[in-house]
This record gives sequence, structure tokens and C-alpha cells, in this order.
Amino acid sequence: MEEKKPESFIDQLVVPGDVVLDLSTLDNQTIKLGGGLRQDCDNITVTKAGRLRFSKPNKYWVESSQKRELFNAVSSYLCGYSFVQYVPCAEDPVLGIVVDSKADNFLVDIKGPALAFLPVLAFEGGTRRNIPKFEAGTLLYVRVVNANTGMNPELSCTDASGKAAEFGPLKDGYMFETSTGLSRMLLSSPTCPVLEALGKKLSFEIAVGLNGRFWVNASSPSTVILVGNAIMNSESLSLVQQKIMVDKLLQRIQ
Repeated sequence: MEEKKPESFIDQLVVPGDVVLDLSTLDNQTIKLGGGLRQDCDNITVTKAGRLRFSKPNKYWVESSQKRELFNAVSSYLCGYSFVQYVPCAEDPVLGIVVDSKADNFLVDIKGPALAFLPVLAFEGGTRRNIPKFEAGTLLYVRVVNANTGMNPELSCTDASGKAAEFGPLKDGYMFETSTGLSRMLLSSPTCPVLEALGKKLSFEIAVGLNGRFWVNASSPSTVILVGNAIMNSESLSLVQQKIMVDKLLQRIQ
């Protein structure tokens, strides 16, 4: 049987047991594995059904069914709690909600199988003298540092170099729940059409977490609602349809 190349699996449906990469065939390349994949000797094997995704330069992951996630996300939004379970992966930017604070850590909900912890010193220049105070319900933009199986994920409010960058508390605005697939689309490069079209006409801030959450802030609530609705509606649309949808929404407020 002819062996498939890694490229032939990208964006295709895969199931547990599929071998999608053979490391022995790669020329000293370093790759990053996301959710749904594991390494067995030289083989990279699928552990959950979905579509194999790839982002440059070297990250692979399995994306679960977006339709099911979107259905659960809508149910979550209407009912007031989350059904969608995000699989944490190191280096993922996520939106977390503080649920409790301890002497050394903040406990944070990131829509994963367990609460994550954010060390009180995991901030730029963090010391015991300037520990931040976050009440329950505070929304944070954080980075996943460690996501080992069977352990609570560890978070940080700095980038890999120890700088705050874009991480930290998100004030005002509104958080939306969506699928992880849509979150990845919003963070893709080049900029996805819906954000590009909105950015040409409107002024707003946005933070996107790979855990199926995004936050929007603007000078007026109507802009926040318009941007949020446009993004939520874009998931099932083609690139051309996204631009048409945004144009129609903008015409209504002119």
C-alpha cells in the first residue's frame, strides 16, 4: 500500500489510530503537537476523531466537529454555563475567568476538563510586593504554559520572553462563546475576511482565545454587538459570503 505523505492528511477527517506523520522521514524538523495527537516512537498517531489541521511553521492538531461545538456553545450561552470542553495545549492563548484565589495561585476556568491555575507571580515583574488582586469573574487573556495529562493546566500573563505583551485582565467590553474552530480562524494569517472587513469601517478591540472565547470592546455597545454578531455568523460562511454579510450589517447602521 502506498504510504500517504503528511500533506495528504491536512484538512482531512482522521480517526483514532491513524498515523499521520512518520518522524523518521523528516529531516531534523521540530514539530509541535496540539490536541488529538500523540507520539508513539517515530509515529504521530491520532487520539480523537476530527480534521487534521496545520499552521506554519510546524504545528499540527486535530480539530473536533465544529457543528457540534457550535450547537453546544449556543446552548451554553443561553443556559449560562459551558458544555464545550477545550483541550489545553502549551502556548495557546486563551480567555479565562477567575473563579477563586489562593495564596499562591488564581484558579481560572478556561473551558477545559479541569480548572487551570495562574501563579500570582506569573506577571511581568511579578513579586510578592505587587501581587495583583482579581475578584471572581475577572476576565483574563492568558497563555497556557503547561498542559500535561492528568494535571491542572498552568497559565501565565506573560509571553515566552517574560513580557506582558497583550496578556492581562480585559476590562469592559463583552465576551462571546464560540467553537474552537472559529477561534482558530480568527487567529489565522492572513487576517480572516470578517475581521478585515470590520476593521476597515469600525474601531474596536478584540482578544481571541483558542479555547472558544473572544472578547470585543468598543466605544459604543452597538458596535460591540455588531462585531460579535458578525463574527458568530461567519463560521458557516465562505470567504466571499463573510464580506457580503459584513457589508449588509454595516449598511444598517449608516
